[in-house]
Amino acid sequence: MERVAHLRRVALFSATPDRVLAGVAGVLDEVSFAKGEVLMHEGDIEDWLFVVVRGRVQVTRVDRVVEMGDGSVVGELAALDPRPRTATVTALDPVTAFRLTKPAFDEAVRTRPEIALGVITELVRRIRETHRPPANG
Repeated sequence: MERVAHLRRVALFSATPDRVLAGVAGVLDEVSFAKGEVLMHEGDIEDWLFVVVRGRVQVTRVDRVVEMGDGSVVGELAALDPRPRTATVTALDPVTAFRLTKPAFDEAVRTRPEIALGVITELVRRIRETHRPPANG
């Protein structure tokens, strides 16, 4: 139930009923990273995403640096389409995360439309955020 509680805080899964989250929670791997350790390297080809349970990470791309914390998801594009990573993600603190692989993610999306809707909603939010014009200063 603790894993379900953590997933409940994640925007990607916010529209998903607890009974469905319980199934997703069962296929997650819990992983830990030390401060300064890299969770993923830009350019690597992998097929999983991480849900940050505890700690902060820094997402570094050529055009921006973003800090993310508890409840954030990183690497979700690789779970949808395994191509080279578009960013490097580094632990700013000791980090505990859940890893969800593409096969498990695909099965969850295929059988639970609520998860697919959550993914679409989160990706649209990120696209809008990325293309938002800078605030007038």
